[in-house]
Amino acid sequence: MTSHSDYPMDLSKNTIALILGGGRGTRLFPLTKIRAKPAVPLAGKYRLIDIPISNCINSGLRRVFVLTQFLSVSLHRHLRQTYRFDQFTGGFVELLAAQQTVDSGTDWYQGTADAVRKNLRYIDQPEIEHILILSGDQLYRMDFRDMMKSHIDSGADATIAGIPVDRKDASALGIMQLNDDGRVTGFVEKPQTEEEIAKVRMDPAWIDARGIPSKGRDCLASMGLYIFKKDVMMDLLHGNDHSDFGKEVFPAAIDNRKVQVHLFDGYWEDIGTIRAFYEANLSLASKAPPFQLGSFDAPIYSRPRFLPPTVVGDDVTVRGSLIADGCHIGNNVTIEHSVIGLRTTIGDNVTIKNSVVMGADYIEDPETLPPGRIPVGIGNNSVISGAILDKNSRIGTDVSITNAENVDSLGEDEALQVRDGISIVIKNGSILNGTKF
Repeated sequence: MTSHSDYPMDLSKNTIALILGGGRGTRLFPLTKIRAKPAVPLAGKYRLIDIPISNCINSGLRRVFVLTQFLSVSLHRHLRQTYRFDQFTGGFVELLAAQQTVDSGTDWYQGTADAVRKNLRYIDQPEIEHILILSGDQLYRMDFRDMMKSHIDSGADATIAGIPVDRKDASALGIMQLNDDGRVTGFVEKPQTEEEIAKVRMDPAWIDARGIPSKGRDCLASMGLYIFKKDVMMDLLHGNDHSDFGKEVFPAAIDNRKVQVHLFDGYWEDIGTIRAFYEANLSLASKAPPFQLGSFDAPIYSRPRFLPPTVVGDDVTVRGSLIADGCHIGNNVTIEHSVIGLRTTIGDNVTIKNSVVMGADYIEDPETLPPGRIPVGIGNNSVISGAILDKNSRIGTDVSITNAENVDSLGEDEALQVRDGISIVIKNGSILNGTKF
């Protein structure tokens, strides 16, 4: 990241970031069965919430609220243990969970816009001029000072980040139409027909002319990242029952306010489904990952832990994988294209391929276990392929989890479930010795 000393304002003094934690996270179930979506582990040692917060910190923005209401205990614990600023900066990262108040009543958040509306008392501060709205389930790296510069230079009431995409990808995204000055004039949510796409199609030459190679991409997708003038956002939320930013507030702003686009062309992935989560994690373990976790200028922050180095036994083969701290890997183990999370224990003669193993919250002493209790980790002679093992999974000996019959979906309450063709052992799930799936 480069120096931004010539920028018109310091984000730390007049801007607040709101990270929208989402609702029940049903598309990420069962990973969200007992945790909020932003608390889902990522890349072996992080959580999803670490991405937007790190982008804020690296952009000089240190006043951050995280809005959520479902299963927020582990998220709250992570924020409290990770993000502590000194008393002289005035910085904070705070969780705003749904609560009963005199003004908002007893209802839970009805959507992203409703969540912001019910917390305006924390936002409407005299020194605050701009509100940055972020999502809690995306993987990307952005300097928000660049976006703020676009916002200020254009004199916009609101600015939205947009990324060029191919029309074949448009059906899963919100697609914008712009005029020649970069003002948003139209918006179609997930266009499904050529007729709908034609309404919002952009000339690739317009994108090329603004310093971003279009590579033939002729649609501009909303990234779900917004900057609003504070007064404008409060007006847009006042006197209506809009519940969603993307589907209601943003289209209303297009009709009544000046909404400008900020073009972005770096890596960006919406981790909203099990398949997207799985593929994003494995991409980070590739030889040339599309997103670099390590960056001198813009690191990804997370909770500091005091763990020993990972111990590796004899005849161990590791290819194209991420191995976190505090692991114990036995003898004759093969790990290929996988993510191995904190404190993972792997027995002897184990094969792990194309899998995300989230690790454990604690290091367990097998000698203290009651008779018949399977230890946390992966037992001897087991094979794990194409799977996600959530935290504290207990995989017995001689277990095979490979989805040999290519089941697409299976189970609701069982320890072993399948979503999008991916086998998932839920958090604290236990798989008996000799299980074959």
